[in-house]
Amino acid sequence: MQEEYLALWNKCVEFHGHGCGGLAVGFRASLYALELLGENRSVDEELVCIAECDSCAVDAIQVMMGCSVGKGNLIINMQGKNAFAFYSRKQDKAFRLVLKRTPEKSKEERLEWLMEGDYHEMFDVKEALDKVPERARIFKSYVCEECNESVAEYYVRLENGRTLCSRCAHVYSRGF
Repeated sequence: MQEEYLALWNKCVEFHGHGCGGLAVGFRASLYALELLGENRSVDEELVCIAECDSCAVDAIQVMMGCSVGKGNLIINMQGKNAFAFYSRKQDKAFRLVLKRTPEKSKEERLEWLMEGDYHEMFDVKEALDKVPERARIFKSYVCEECNESVAEYYVRLENGRTLCSRCAHVYSRGF
């Protein structure tokens, strides 16, 4: 690994708990994204990432990109793919990095390939599939009349004149 990246990698490992291939995917995707964006880590919601998986890669993206679920600029859209859309609100720029098929290798060889290889060759750069997501919102809270817990307005369900959270409300699916 290039010496300049070692301290960043160690931060990712410390956050995640161990170094692994999945973390390396997110680390390398982040390096590539920052290069393509020409920006630094996000302080607030300047950068946004939509990850199509919830793998170890997402932890590296949090550390490297400054994107987090709590801050509202990391969104998990489960598709089971090592694909990550990155957005710059400042530049109105967006793209999607998709990990190419990894050559058949042992676990150790794959990690070495991910860490030592050229990340430009590891990912396809594609058009982002979605518009930049709106900024995170703060919703009014209501109290569920069943469990007595607070619930954000967006998730409130009205049932027989009662304000309920989604867990307490009955699902009306008619079997579908």
